[in-house]
Amino acid sequence: MKPQDIGEAALNQSYLTRKTIDDVDGDAPHETFRRSLGPFSLTALGVGAIIGAGIFVLTGAAAARYAGPAVVLSFALAGFACAIVALCYAELAALIPVSGSTYSYVYIALGEIFAWIIGWDLVLEYAMGAATVAVGWSGYLTSLLSSLGLHLPPQLTAPSGAVLRLLDAPGAAGASGLFNAPAAAVVLVITGLLMLGTRESARVNNIMVGFKLAVVLVVIVAGGLHVVPANWTPFLPENAGEFGHFGWSGVLRGAAVVFFAYIGFDAVSTAAQEAHEPRRTIPIGLIASLTICTALYIGVSAVLTGVVPFAKLDRPDPISAVIDAIGLPWLAVVVKFAALAGLTTVILVLLFGQARIMFAMARDGLLPGFFGRISARSHTPAASQGLIGAAVALIAAVFPIDVLGEMVSIGTLAAFALVCLAVMYLRHSHPETPRPFRVPGSPALPALGVLSCLGLMAGLPWETWARLLVWLVLGMGVYFVFGHRNAAKIGR
Repeated sequence: MKPQDIGEAALNQSYLTRKTIDDVDGDAPHETFRRSLGPFSLTALGVGAIIGAGIFVLTGAAAARYAGPAVVLSFALAGFACAIVALCYAELAALIPVSGSTYSYVYIALGEIFAWIIGWDLVLEYAMGAATVAVGWSGYLTSLLSSLGLHLPPQLTAPSGAVLRLLDAPGAAGASGLFNAPAAAVVLVITGLLMLGTRESARVNNIMVGFKLAVVLVVIVAGGLHVVPANWTPFLPENAGEFGHFGWSGVLRGAAVVFFAYIGFDAVSTAAQEAHEPRRTIPIGLIASLTICTALYIGVSAVLTGVVPFAKLDRPDPISAVIDAIGLPWLAVVVKFAALAGLTTVILVLLFGQARIMFAMARDGLLPGFFGRISARSHTPAASQGLIGAAVALIAAVFPIDVLGEMVSIGTLAAFALVCLAVMYLRHSHPETPRPFRVPGSPALPALGVLSCLGLMAGLPWETWARLLVWLVLGMGVYFVFGHRNAAKIGR
């Protein structure tokens, strides 16, 4: 059954009383996903996606370049926007518990062409996001090995010099890197794990999430005992004369940058067809994971800027600066291992989500049928997962982290705005449909979510907007050449 038909079924009482959607999909038993995720695993999936680059990589740069100690407000602002979006995701996931996340919700509410745009946009969030985090993972691994006296050749731990020069990126002049081998390797290893099965992947994710949460709490407690209140003065540094460099515009720019730290919590909704009682457990996983992570982000950013003057935090491993300041060298090694675990789970969840979204698009005819095949052995889209992993590994090997990170943020914000719009539209078009979970204060709160996302997008540089436009134009070409025609052939 196509999403349009699923949408018609989803928006009536008979569909909402079904225990699963397997019969609605019409798949043979060996072609369906296995329901193996409960509320704990779903929450861990969300935490696994969120706690990573934000705490271990981006916090220091956002404080040093944009917001100063007020980076706490940047995290709160980004978290507020995500909280509204999470409530909208929870309503849609409970109402329409199908694989495909934002793509499926937008298809049902707004139609095929909008669904294609958002599906194409989600490639920026998931595939490019995984590549970005893999580059950060490589940086932490290189730092950890160096502290142990092992040094990898710099040509094998840096993005391609040729790509840097093509993009005219910072550091392009004289860049001699060949490719980032650790970044590519971690993507390929995680891809292999995901191809084995969802249950096995979830177990590994749960273990690593528990470890990194324990380490983050240790950093907050240990750092909190060494805070120097004078480092928080001025809390909001005066604007440097340019938009985005301190002052309130710096808080906004910082929020747009650290928003990347929240990317991936929506991957919980992509697991709807692999979750037990998805109408109940998906909202729990979404809201619980976002609440936990926002509190930890604010705590860590307050400790970082309280222990170390914010100007000294512009480094790829800002937490290491705190550990050096409080004099606990043993904790530095533990934190680097936690950072590797944290970034690993982010890559895992993003690759997981990408395969599920492309699965849904393929089943609708908008992508080749290859992406819609489920392995009879692992009950996962193993073949497409392998292809996605290979493509992400290549991107991580040759592109710089700055370019990837900004593209991921703007693509995700656009997707989140459409989710809020979908809630508003379905409330208007089907007001009487029973909803297991409802966004409070609708339509005002979803509308505020749209405005919050657009406001954060406004904080990103114009070059990022230009790249997004190029990406969308390319996507529309693919849609009209293949997607629209193929969808029509299979009876859209």
